[in-house]
Amino acid sequence: MSNKPLFSLMIVAIAASLTNCSTPPTTTQNTISPAPSPSMAQLRAKTNNTEPKAISGKTVNVTLYTSDVQCQELLPLQVAVPAAEPVTNTVGKIIAAQDTADFNLSGYRVRVRNGIATVDLRLSPQSRRQFASLSSCEQFVLFGSLRKTLTSNPQWKIKDVRFTEKGEDIVL
Repeated sequence: MSNKPLFSLMIVAIAASLTNCSTPPTTTQNTISPAPSPSMAQLRAKTNNTEPKAISGKTVNVTLYTSDVQCQELLPLQVAVPAAEPVTNTVGKIIAAQDTADFNLSGYRVRVRNGIATVDLRLSPQSRRQFASLSSCEQFVLFGSLRKTLTSNPQWKIKDVRFTEKGEDIVL
């Protein structure tokens, strides 16, 4: 009979140690996520940010507008962009920040004529979402940031901004 309490104690100790061993991996698995791979726009933005500086070394400061976390207002941020094409490079910075795993752009073009900037966006063929599927917050962040940034830098003399996809107006 003296073995029965010892045996029970051993069972409890083994069960407790097994329970303790299984808890940390569950916690670790929930908190660790794989690093996302960079999208094409992010890679292009990194290239655009380094190549012109290496070639010319000249930059200009512009005010870029980004959304607050509640998508309620656009906040100014001073950034340096290559002086060669400041409007296009500024648009590239904003677009690169908006790429997500399921929404990404493969390219863009910017044309300014008579005070109107036309930003022609190209949706990546791998993008699982379309412009119309963006939430109101995502629309505010992308289109609002671009519009405010382009019209608020007086040196560019841009009064209005149009958004197109492959030349056709983007309707949301």
